[in-house]
Amino acid sequence: MSTENANMTAAGEPPLPPVKFLIIRFSSIGDIVLTTPVIRCLRKTYPDAIIHFLTKKSFKGILEHNPYLDKVQVLDDDFDAMLTLLKAEAYNHIIDLHHNLRTLRVKKALPKAKTYAFSKLNIEKFIYTNLKLNLLPKVHIVDRNFACIAPLGVTDDGEGLDYFIPAMDRVKQEDLPTAHAAGFIGVVIGAALATKKLPLHQLKALCAAINHPIVLLGGKEDYEDGKAIAAIDDIKIYNACGKFNLNESADLVRRAKLIVTHDTGLMHIAAALQKPVISVWGNTVPAFGMYPFYGARNLAPYDVVEVSKLWCRPCSKIGYARCPRGHFKCMEQISVNEIVNLVERRLRNNN
Repeated sequence: MSTENANMTAAGEPPLPPVKFLIIRFSSIGDIVLTTPVIRCLRKTYPDAIIHFLTKKSFKGILEHNPYLDKVQVLDDDFDAMLTLLKAEAYNHIIDLHHNLRTLRVKKALPKAKTYAFSKLNIEKFIYTNLKLNLLPKVHIVDRNFACIAPLGVTDDGEGLDYFIPAMDRVKQEDLPTAHAAGFIGVVIGAALATKKLPLHQLKALCAAINHPIVLLGGKEDYEDGKAIAAIDDIKIYNACGKFNLNESADLVRRAKLIVTHDTGLMHIAAALQKPVISVWGNTVPAFGMYPFYGARNLAPYDVVEVSKLWCRPCSKIGYARCPRGHFKCMEQISVNEIVNLVERRLRNNN
């Protein structure tokens, strides 16, 4: 335990103020969920500390129910006004888990705080996406997050990711079709960018071939695709896209028998909730270090479905609105039968 965390000085002197941390990760859903082991383990190491988290307003809901945090600070439209508020907090330490120009600006505005930043490995990712030479270490981003705060004496407790669903966002049984009362498979049909998700015809073929009730998961932008997929069999397939907020969607993930998903935020939420995951990869690759993370317990191992040894893959560390080569082989050549076989195997093992 750091002596800096002590809340009392020598006898007769007033107590020292608690050590104060600011963790920064502005976006996105999955990346923020992947920071949760750091939050939890920081709290375990410094139980009397004050811990704040700075993120975008749109992602506040991911963190505001986290019991290990004292406050969620919000990235304001008025950046200077936000910096003024942060200066008043007098942080002792800044843990930068985003590491970009905006976080650099925050750190420069708070020069008295000690700073810790994780390595984004952008050079290695550039080499991999452009020269197809993989120099990336075989290390998950969660482990890289912990490496950056090693000087603070914080280590991973092996408990995996966290996601806290408030009682008000628990989905009632009557909000789901009767056909899904005995259990269902969650199929995440969306993704932040088009090259990270299966084409609509592949999703239709997949859902048609799965012989089990399905709940389609995604945002409002995925509703029309979900509607087209559900039209195949509106008894078996329920389109939940856009009908539930993020925490409610997370609760549907919690209730699912297993999750079939692209490289998305819900994939990481599923891992946080210790659900079995069948992950489908397009232009991105697990080697980037953002595959499902379960911690040392590994209660719900995951499967990876991808087109291996495709010369143009990975083409981006994030993704594109369309395939830059025009053929989209990384998703068009995904085997629907392979996914269905994995689903059936998982169901057999769970029963």
